[in-house]
Order: sequence, then C-alpha cells, then structure tokens
Amino acid sequence: MLPDAGLPQTWLRYAESDLALAEAKTDYRVLLENLCFHAQQVVEKSIKAVLVLRGIAFPKTHNLERLLDLLPADVTPTQELLEARALSGYATVMRYPGAAEHPSEAEYRNALRLATAALDWAKWVVDDDRDSLFEGRGQSAT
Repeated sequence: MLPDAGLPQTWLRYAESDLALAEAKTDYRVLLENLCFHAQQVVEKSIKAVLVLRGIAFPKTHNLERLLDLLPADVTPTQELLEARALSGYATVMRYPGAAEHPSEAEYRNALRLATAALDWAKWVVDDDRDSLFEGRGQSAT
C-alpha cells in the first residue's frame, strides 16, 4: 500500500525517518554531506507537512526559502526554521563530489539542531490544528 501523500502525518513520518538517518553518525564511511542532506530533508518534509495540512500546493523543490514563502500568514515560523533556509544547499550542491567544501563537524551539528527544531515545529503546528478542530467541534456541539 502506498503512503498517503495527502496526510501531514505521512510527511512527518518521512521527516522522522530522515532525522533518524541524519543522526546515524556511527559509521566512519558515512559522509557528513550525506547526514546534512538528511537534515535538509527533515526541514523540507516538515514544511511540506504543514502545507499539506493547510491544503497549499507546493512545487517539487528543495529550496526551503521558496517553501517557507508558501506558508500562510497565520503560521509563524520559528527563528530556527528561518535559519534552516541555509540548509537548502545540502539537498543539491553538497550531494556531489567537488561541488563545495565538506561540512565541518560544527556545521553538521547545527544542521541536526535545525532539523530537530523544524520537525518539532511542524508537529506542534499539526497537533495545534487538530486540537483547534476538536475544540471547534466541541463548541458547536453545545
């Protein structure tokens, strides 16, 4: 059975999987570039989860700034999410040899921090939206 791309929970599940991969720095053969790529994917899929929740169509892009620009005005990105825009390059340029300098350990840790914050933000937005729906239903039922 194919995962339902129309559910924000599906996007969050994929983001969680990417976060687990980004955190998997246990094998010396794994490049920091690859781990940072997965960190970028966490942010991308977290934003897309919120866009799916709100019924907002988005292009096939790894450009985090472009995706953030699609967020509705009532969805406020955190400072970490705004900082995460800098991770876009990990989805494109950094995936191939010779295209850019290798990320440092500090850059990797920062990418991981921003990815975790983005996922936490998206989960909060999705949960808050669900809670608002239930509250609205409860109020109209009385």
